[in-house]
Amino acid sequence: MSTLRSNSTPGSTPWAMRRAQWTALGLSDEDMDKPKIAIVNSSSKLASCFSHLDGIVPRLEQAIRAAGGVPFEVRTAASSDAITSAGRAGQYILPTRDLIASDIEVAVEGALLDGMVTLASCDKTTPGQLMAAGRLDVPTIVVGCGYQPSGVYRGEHVDFEDVFLYAGHVATGAMTVEELTEMASVAVGGPGVCAGMGTANSMHIATEALGMALSGTTPVLANSPKMFADAERAGRRIVELVAENLRPRQVMTPGAFGNAVTAVLAISGSVNCVKHLQAVAVEAGCDVDVLALFEQLAPQVPLITGVKPNGARRIDEFEAAGGARALLHQLRSLLDLDQPTVDGRTLGEVLGGASVGDARVIRPVEDPLARHPGITVVRGSLAPEGGVVKRTVADDGLHRFTGPARVYSSREEGLAGIRAGEVSAGDVVVLSGLGLRGSPGMALTSAVVFALDGAGLGDEVVVVTDGQMSGLVNKGLVVAEVSPEGAVGGPIGLVRDGDLVSVDVDARTLELQVPAEELERRRAELPPLPAPRGCGWLDVYARTVSPLGRGATLGG
Repeated sequence: MSTLRSNSTPGSTPWAMRRAQWTALGLSDEDMDKPKIAIVNSSSKLASCFSHLDGIVPRLEQAIRAAGGVPFEVRTAASSDAITSAGRAGQYILPTRDLIASDIEVAVEGALLDGMVTLASCDKTTPGQLMAAGRLDVPTIVVGCGYQPSGVYRGEHVDFEDVFLYAGHVATGAMTVEELTEMASVAVGGPGVCAGMGTANSMHIATEALGMALSGTTPVLANSPKMFADAERAGRRIVELVAENLRPRQVMTPGAFGNAVTAVLAISGSVNCVKHLQAVAVEAGCDVDVLALFEQLAPQVPLITGVKPNGARRIDEFEAAGGARALLHQLRSLLDLDQPTVDGRTLGEVLGGASVGDARVIRPVEDPLARHPGITVVRGSLAPEGGVVKRTVADDGLHRFTGPARVYSSREEGLAGIRAGEVSAGDVVVLSGLGLRGSPGMALTSAVVFALDGAGLGDEVVVVTDGQMSGLVNKGLVVAEVSPEGAVGGPIGLVRDGDLVSVDVDARTLELQVPAEELERRRAELPPLPAPRGCGWLDVYARTVSPLGRGATLGG
């Protein structure tokens, strides 16, 4: 197979060096000419999200070898919202996504490997791996490596989402440390991603809709027989994909991104999918405005499933009902079915034999759970370039709200203010300066939302921030990722205590009721944003990150 890019000219320096190194690894003469496949393993023992990935690799290696390829395991960074968010107020979480993409580039492009299978787990691994696939444009299959089993707390189902929520209740005295300790000890029953419809499961499903995961593989219980079978299937298929030379940029087209957005809307997926899908599009050289797609498609796509925290269903019920494959089957009238997939067939062809195991869990489009958008984009004088609102199936909270601003510049400051009783019913809590440059890295502000819920203010206070929220946040009315961010002169950085802020979800507006001349006076008084000068990753990120409109990719 002399056309493989991994095969160097016999006698050349690269050929000699590779032959010496790979012979020492046990490769035979025959292996030297076979397709070289990267197994991208974002493994870590820091969190249960990734702790099982090493056990998948041997089965995947065996499948690749049996199909006529040579596997090479490569490692990347891995961040867990549950663990890595402890340092720097969660600022490392989003920037790890781009670090993962660059890790993959160094290994796969540096070695000129022929294809890759990526093991996707917690939130930032999936978009990072998809970004690398689009950047490198080598045949790629993304394998969703499963959700974690949940537990039982005092006779009731409990999962990681509940722990996350009730930690905010402890902060306000609504739950004791002893009760939270007991809950946290039983909430997670094994490895895998959070069991709710957070960012991880949302992105796994979006990847299948995008055509970059094999049909019928998401979501899946971690370490289940099906998860291992799906990984082995990907190992066999990647060798065929290299022979067919089917590349990510042929799969990730504008129509494919439309399909992914449709799937995310139908499940009321994580708001983080917006920026992640935009970043993937940028890296894949696909000229598509993902935020505009969410705005355009939202009125057309009903909510057809309600997995926690959006509704009462569990992720294992969603999987049993047919998972993403059944979801896409129900949505087929709204999809571009001519889009290619890594299965080697169009989306319409791979859905040809699909069925729905339980139409009560994954409803028909004609009989949905709800018809309002799962994600709403709002714009206005406070968010000229947009902000995002997550909506549950019930959607029985606030839709229209006007109140005085209570401004904080960090999640710690906001939490302290809530504990001190500074926030009252009718207020709009504004968390500003927490965006891509201001944080830098977009600080995680979910703890403030949960603290408000614990204080009994969840349905009486609105939160507006240029920071990010966990994909599991579904409490109260929250407008996140307001753009442009405050640190670069966005209006959210000009809000002062007492200013009136109005949000209307149905009208899709977010307004600051302050005269334009007053805002210009405030803007003129702002000190210049200091230039990051250090060598640390967050300094590098702050110097090079692009706006949300480009998915917060690197390159300025």
